[in-house]
Amino acid sequence: MKLLKFRMAGWLIFALALSALIFALAPNQIPVSLYKINLIAMAGVVGYWLDRSLFPYARPDSFLFAETPHDTSVDGGSLDFDLEVAVQSNVLFATAQIRRAIIVAASMIAVGLGA
Repeated sequence: MKLLKFRMAGWLIFALALSALIFALAPNQIPVSLYKINLIAMAGVVGYWLDRSLFPYARPDSFLFAETPHDTSVDGGSLDFDLEVAVQSNVLFATAQIRRAIIVAASMIAVGLGA
């Protein structure tokens, strides 16, 4: 079954079921839910770009050694990338990824608490 192979399909079904429940119990709250979802999504984008602009020379992909795809099929197949971290850069690569995740999460939390 193709739907079950979709990443996080269970959570998508759960979110749609909750949305249907909100629509059945309080249909006037649907615009509020859409507004909050939009705010959180935009906060994630702003957090990502904030990280890119604050640390232009320490982006996570700058510590990768090679990014050449093994399989470049475009017929619906996924690309299999070989992501080798450059020698002596494992800690820097992990730190850059964690830093970006923290900045994006902090911006989403800040917007979520303020909305």
